Amino acid sequence: MNETNKVVKVQKLNGYRPTLRSYLYVPADKPEKLERAAERGADAIIVDLEDAVAEGSKRAARHVAASWLESIRLNGFPEIWVRVNAARTSHFFADVEAVVAPTLSGICLPKSEEPEDLFRLHELLALAEEKAGLALEQIRVSALIETPYGLIGALKLAGGPRVDRLQIGEADLAAHLALQPADNEAELLPARFQVVLVSAASKLAPPVGPVSVDFSNLEALRSTTLGLRRLGFGGRAAIHPAQVPVINSVFTPSADEEADARSIVDRYRVAQNAGTGVIDDGTGKMIDEAVIRSALAVVERASLCRSIDDRRDS
Repeated sequence: MNETNKVVKVQKLNGYRPTLRSYLYVPADKPEKLERAAERGADAIIVDLEDAVAEGSKRAARHVAASWLESIRLNGFPEIWVRVNAARTSHFFADVEAVVAPTLSGICLPKSEEPEDLFRLHELLALAEEKAGLALEQIRVSALIETPYGLIGALKLAGGPRVDRLQIGEADLAAHLALQPADNEAELLPARFQVVLVSAASKLAPPVGPVSVDFSNLEALRSTTLGLRRLGFGGRAAIHPAQVPVINSVFTPSADEEADARSIVDRYRVAQNAGTGVIDDGTGKMIDEAVIRSALAVVERASLCRSIDDRRDS
């Protein structure tokens, strides 16, 4: 089987789950922070074995993360992801083998550049799943785009095994490109749009937006997060618990947005039953199938957010 066919075969076995609103990074070498991570309100936790952990602490952090994953008991949310060290590092194999557990939702692969890296990860996960008694491909993968080469090759990465979403990491990317983003972050728009475009073309869940390192300026965070939502991102990563409520708020449809979307869907269904394909929404705007898809996405998103919040509170 050639590599192209191998990608298609694995990808057809996978559906994808909707992108969650917030992904909170928690350093793997800080057990006191891990113990409280599930209380921070994030839809997902990313236990970080990579950038947040100093080189000399990698082994100890791996042990802490593995112990925590074995001990936690959650009601489905928050989801638990682990950012392992990059595939070409000496820590990669040990990281993956250590963290596979029934509570693990997925692996974030940093500095994703080559499809071969994703195949290596897939094979390692398959062995670890078998050893742990888990279903094949239970563990999903988020490919983290952080380098120029990764950005150029994003379409190939999106077709990799287990990949159900892309994520963009802009600190490394900006450094590689010598970008100096202004407050409006316009310099980053081409890279962001590339990741959104590739995700849609590959029929993946909408991508996860980048972190903001300025966790003290929540108004700026709200503004840039709104920009990410308008651009087509499905959620955003956070580095501090204070950022989580802002991100959740932005990516949760408001009551008015949901009501408008439901009204559009209801009008269209009435028109369809009457044999009409295109109708007016009552304000002079046309409603067709493309508008309906957007409205249905809002309704489904609102329902998902309620479901997550209800399960967390139960």
